[in-house]
Amino acid sequence: MALKRQKNNIINLAMMVTTEDNKAGVTIDQTILNGKSATVSVRLINGGRKSAAVKLDRGAILDLAEALGEVLKTDGDF
Repeated sequence: MALKRQKNNIINLAMMVTTEDNKAGVTIDQTILNGKSATVSVRLINGGRKSAAVKLDRGAILDLAEALGEVLKTDGDF
């Protein structure tokens, strides 16, 4: 019988994008396991409430980035 050692490096990132009054926004949570993204989830913040987490795959995140780019191409005060 041999001894097998396994070491996992787990990093949890949490990013919050909120309005100035911190009452509305979005949180993005990412788990990185051994240098690779394992899961990414998004939650909406409305007042003191957070929505259920929605897990996104890489394709959905790329589409989200593209959609945000389209929004930012238009001048205006959102």
